[in-house]
Amino acid sequence: MLNSLVAVVAADSNDGGGAASFMPLVFIGLIFVAMYFLMIRPQRRRLREQQNLQRSISEGDEVLTTSGVYGFVTAVDGDIVWLEIAEDVEIRIASGAVSKVIVQSPAPAADETADESADDANADG
Repeated sequence: MLNSLVAVVAADSNDGGGAASFMPLVFIGLIFVAMYFLMIRPQRRRLREQQNLQRSISEGDEVLTTSGVYGFVTAVDGDIVWLEIAEDVEIRIASGAVSKVIVQSPAPAADETADESADDANADG
């Protein structure tokens, strides 16, 4: 009886052998596709954005370096950026060390601040 049971199980495993050996290859392929879309493609996009940022640096921009130093760009000379970090203190850095350009919000116009102070005075009185 045991021999007949082993023979039945062995016969069943031989019937679907071709399809069963193909499935691991599909899973490995899906893993590589998932790695591409979740890791490689976003990293390439970030690298491209960083390169565009470093190419667009111009004089007068306020930037942050990768080491955490804030400063204003005073000159760009190829791959070298001159950065003013304090009054009359300039350092020379590689353009690749710039991590982002600081965008300052525009200061409110003088008329707007006068209107706000007038509104505050009216609310108090």
